[in-house]
Amino acid sequence: MTQRVLILATDGFEQSELTGPRDRLQDAGYEVIVASPKSGQIKGWDKTDWGDKVDVDLTLDEVSANDYGAIVLPGGQMNPDSLRLEDKAIDLIRQFDKAGKPVAAICHAPWLLIEAGLVDGKKVTSWPSVRSDLKNAGGNVVDQEVVVDGNIITSRKPDDIPAFSQAVIKALQEATAPARA
Repeated sequence: MTQRVLILATDGFEQSELTGPRDRLQDAGYEVIVASPKSGQIKGWDKTDWGDKVDVDLTLDEVSANDYGAIVLPGGQMNPDSLRLEDKAIDLIRQFDKAGKPVAAICHAPWLLIEAGLVDGKKVTSWPSVRSDLKNAGGNVVDQEVVVDGNIITSRKPDDIPAFSQAVIKALQEATAPARA
């Protein structure tokens, strides 16, 4: 059975930060499901203007952390700022963390980790304008393309998508690897 990965996003997600990890995960054999508070389609932001629309597979009300191996949170300034006001989104992120499943956030998406209370004591990174927020939430903030601390995976920007995606894939592989005696 193919392992499933959930991408949680809404209008204003950074185009490349949704499509890049999605495509890399699909190429690695994972089934990727896009969930949003609303059904239909969500519109990306592509650097300086609106980007492409992406189909929403399921609404936030229809998803459970139990059905997925990991959650990926794309950035863009508008997307995580809107999602952090959605109690169901924050509860879902907490469910993934509580289950020890990978929670991966890039660019501005670590705002969602702050809202979910997952940053205190963690080594993390993000877009530069989010770093003070991460520090204020108790994070050990570094400037690296990808940071893995337990099940929390963070990256800074679109240029980091290859390393970010590879870290998510590695975490999924490690989660499904048979235990060694």
